[in-house]
Amino acid sequence: METESHNNPQERPTPSSNGRASREDNHLLIKAVKDEKIELVQQLLERGADVNFQEEWGWSPLHNAVQVGREDIVDLLLSHGADPCLRKKNGATPFIIAGIVGDVKLLKLLLPKVADVNECDVNGFTAFMEAAVYGQVEALRFLYNNGAEVNLHRKTVEDQERIKKGGATALMDAAEGGHVEVVEILLHEMGADVNARDNRGRNALVYALLNSDVEKVKAIIRLLLDCKVDVNVRGEGRKTPLILAVEKKSLDLVQMLLEQTAIEINDTDSEGKTALLLAVELKLKKIAQLLCLKGASTKCGDLVTIAKRNYDSDLAKFLRQHGAVEDVRPPDKAWKPQSSRWGEALKHLRRISRPMIGKLKIFIDKDYKIADTSEGGIYLGFYEEQEVAVKRFSEGSTRGQNEVSCLQSNRANSHVVTFYGSERDGGCLYVCLALCEHTLEKHLADRRGEAVQNKEDEFARNVLSSLFKAVEELHLSGYTHQDLQPQNILIDSKNAACLADFDESIKGTGDPQEIKRDLEVDESVMKKMNAFYEKRKQNKTYQNKTYQNKTYQNTVGDLLRFIRNLGEHIDEQKNTKMKSKIGEPSQYFQEKFPDLVMYVYKKLQNTEFAKHFPKISTRTKPTCDGIGGGEQAGQP
Repeated sequence: METESHNNPQERPTPSSNGRASREDNHLLIKAVKDEKIELVQQLLERGADVNFQEEWGWSPLHNAVQVGREDIVDLLLSHGADPCLRKKNGATPFIIAGIVGDVKLLKLLLPKVADVNECDVNGFTAFMEAAVYGQVEALRFLYNNGAEVNLHRKTVEDQERIKKGGATALMDAAEGGHVEVVEILLHEMGADVNARDNRGRNALVYALLNSDVEKVKAIIRLLLDCKVDVNVRGEGRKTPLILAVEKKSLDLVQMLLEQTAIEINDTDSEGKTALLLAVELKLKKIAQLLCLKGASTKCGDLVTIAKRNYDSDLAKFLRQHGAVEDVRPPDKAWKPQSSRWGEALKHLRRISRPMIGKLKIFIDKDYKIADTSEGGIYLGFYEEQEVAVKRFSEGSTRGQNEVSCLQSNRANSHVVTFYGSERDGGCLYVCLALCEHTLEKHLADRRGEAVQNKEDEFARNVLSSLFKAVEELHLSGYTHQDLQPQNILIDSKNAACLADFDESIKGTGDPQEIKRDLEVDESVMKKMNAFYEKRKQNKTYQNKTYQNKTYQNTVGDLLRFIRNLGEHIDEQKNTKMKSKIGEPSQYFQEKFPDLVMYVYKKLQNTEFAKHFPKISTRTKPTCDGIGGGEQAGQP
């Protein structure tokens, strides 16, 4: 089909045989052809305008003359040397465009000058196919009588074929376009293969059901059925023609297909839905009743519950009469939720009947709401049977798009909340994430009055470590978070932390201020945690025995202050006892906190502070305290 290619325009050189042509004349020639001013076209050609000049997208004067359907201008251009094989950016020749226009006189004029009546553009469209697409009956007959292949499959470029594009025939094009007469001619006069399939396995019947005019669809399907078309092929989402007919809500189309003895009435699509289940969901009572009467199985879902939910008691009664049973399964006692906090709500959600949104089961109700957001809230759900937290956005939400884009780019970041997938329905976007127990903010609030325990400092270090690693990997992936707050750090049932809430994230623009903002908030989170633990230590039940003089407390903040003060105060008299315990500071920290030392070293070595590092021979390997080692020292 004639489409434009968005490559950069390439124009032909402008000189002509007499050397008087100018670029301006070449453009004037194109305009004169479009305006159908044959006298001006003649003048410009005589003045030396390039008859084969191509402007944006590769349009030449001859292409334009064919498009406006002026045989006299076409003849004039050809007499001045116009190339009939010249191709536009998408590969279309003037002859292929003549097929679109449907002008038989133009086709007759150009046919002797082309090498092959079946020449095609880069997407595989021939003049014959274009005539079928646009319903040009006379052009179709002329091309057929001059050797056009009726059952030629469209061959497209390699990267399109990899995703199973292409492979369609003229019959499929005419069926999709709703051209009843063309379909009839192709089938009965030209012997088109009614069961030819494209690269995705679709035949003309599936293409016909893509058209929006139901009356034209019915007429074309009658023609196809009379020629014994396969009624059990699959379209997008593995939908059969019967399922597609139900989606069009046409009782007549469904009736026509059910009259075919070969129809597989209970075939399912990629979501496991049959034609009957879909009819009940879409509140199509007459179609549902017809399917049942034709023998459709009622064991294809909780049909009665769906009908009752739609307040159609008559349909629910009818379905029961045909063997449907309301699903009132008892709770699955063997199933146990992973989440302790949300366990009861998850059990109830799993038990109740809900229509699936793709792979997602969710109920937008306060009983299953986890948190409020600036847009659509966060709810409990099941995604492929996995319990999840579901963030809800409007379908066109910029925040929702940011969230999905960032999470998809950071699937390998183990310190970022796990992203399972997303679904769209009813104008909403549902983003499915790992379900955690608390936010860091709630975790701290719930323990504010408790006395600090030994394991609490380990928890704090783990949280901060996860946060730093998450942000580091996030920045390496090209994103910044822009909203690092305790309420956006999640704690799971094992007290592990992960970073969440990426709806304000930014795909990196290279602006250092974006990363600086994340780092500043990193520090803010750390200060909040330190303040929290300092306050709790007022109620502490133990003291750190190593530092009974209370010069330093056992907190992350005091650890950093201790490191900072080492150089100035380690040799002071009051620190004699401390020095006797730690010995050489660099060796002590290397052994005690290897990850911390290495982290700081890597961060500083590319900054202005690198000038303070010892100069290391390129033949040696640096250790984390900056001392070069030989081959043995560098081994792990």
